[in-house]
Amino acid sequence: MGLVSEFKEFISKGNVLDLAVGVIIGAAFGKIVTSLTDDVIMPVVGLFLGHTDFSTIMVGPMKVGLFLNAVINFLIIAFIIFMIVKGANSIKKKPVEVTPVPATPPPPTTDQQLLMEIRDALRAGRI
Repeated sequence: MGLVSEFKEFISKGNVLDLAVGVIIGAAFGKIVTSLTDDVIMPVVGLFLGHTDFSTIMVGPMKVGLFLNAVINFLIIAFIIFMIVKGANSIKKKPVEVTPVPATPPPPTTDQQLLMEIRDALRAGRI
């Protein structure tokens, strides 16, 4: 198989396409969460802490405000992914638990019945 045909087969598989769509949607979702954090949440948190622009908080040369923005972005994304996975798991059909019914043994064959009769007769002392 040639290199080009192998590449076509690799690209056309569903998993690769699903992954590409997931990465693109994830990048777009990351921009939404960044905007939510930077433009909505952080100004409110900054007001409570007495700062108008939370991202400008610095401790020496360290940009602590930007780091806090990144941490809050991560927590928001992690929480939303958790909720999506939790919702997907609840939608999945749960396996039905089947209690095993004990199987009844098959009736003895004619040979087994004759052997049991001979055994019972020997025990009873009739033979």
